Amino acid sequence: METFGMIGRNLTIILEDRQEPVNLRRGWALGSHRHEGGALTFMVRRVWLNMRSAIGEELKAFGLSTSQYATLLMAEAQPGMSVADIAREVASSRQAANEMLGGLEAAGLIERRPNPSDRRTHRIHVTEPGQARLAEARIAVERREAELEAGFTAGQRAAIRDWLDGISEACG
Repeated sequence: METFGMIGRNLTIILEDRQEPVNLRRGWALGSHRHEGGALTFMVRRVWLNMRSAIGEELKAFGLSTSQYATLLMAEAQPGMSVADIAREVASSRQAANEMLGGLEAAGLIERRPNPSDRRTHRIHVTEPGQARLAEARIAVERREAELEAGFTAGQRAAIRDWLDGISEACG
């Protein structure tokens, strides 16, 4: 039995010896010669772009882009990250990360502090106003993500998250 049939109408995820159908509403037919050898990569990319757009719409109300939101999340979780660290995490150049950080700094959401062990670098810290903005934005993002996941059962959501974590680890 094929685990993945027609994506968009009838995806089946196998969970602990049982199958659960997932209706993804639209997508590509897998198994055809046109999509072999890369369809999965492009499907993940498509999901990422669509989610980024949906979340980006929510973030507009808070004056944040998805990269800025991600940066605030990271800097809150790991205070003292460098510009290079942030650039790597958001998959951008150091110059682009520096410009994005400049916008966050101008808005008073982050501050750059000198690195005592390397005077050429700065450590990024979220300010109190940045923490407040992040907390408000996080509520809206979590609500939107819940809306996007509403058509899936708890088991399907867990399986998808486990699969994403597994693929991420396999790639790293």
